[in-house]
Amino acid sequence: MSRSLNKVMLIGNVGSDPEVRATASGARVAKLSVATNRSFQDRTGQQQERTEWHRLTFFGRLADIVEQYVKKGDRLYVEGRIEYSQTQDDKGNTRYWTDIVVNEMVMLGSGTGEGGNHGGGGRTSGGLTETPAAPSTPPLSEPDDDLPF
Repeated sequence: MSRSLNKVMLIGNVGSDPEVRATASGARVAKLSVATNRSFQDRTGQQQERTEWHRLTFFGRLADIVEQYVKKGDRLYVEGRIEYSQTQDDKGNTRYWTDIVVNEMVMLGSGTGEGGNHGGGGRTSGGLTETPAAPSTPPLSEPDDDLPF
């Protein structure tokens, strides 16, 4: 079997306070959105800026850390993998989701330039401080609910 790689690295600003819940099996899950920005020149030479929004999912101890320390406006570095899913809304329409399942996070501080936050700069990997990356976390046993991100 050939090897493959599914790895994402992002640095961005948290767009909303984390939403934390538990799965049917009791596993803790935190979700939030992060914005990344890029600047470029269009064909006419005008400077443009584009913001991309990314849905992040954290499991277990890492979800607990996110719930306790991360808030809207904070700047994060995350590493994880891309997962795609689909759900049916209450009208029977199929909704498609792209999530980054995070297995490592570094809190970089406040995105507003007001200095660090909650001991910013702390490195967490799989929810544990200064340890190698934890094995991948199993996906949720139930479909995503209608979160706005």
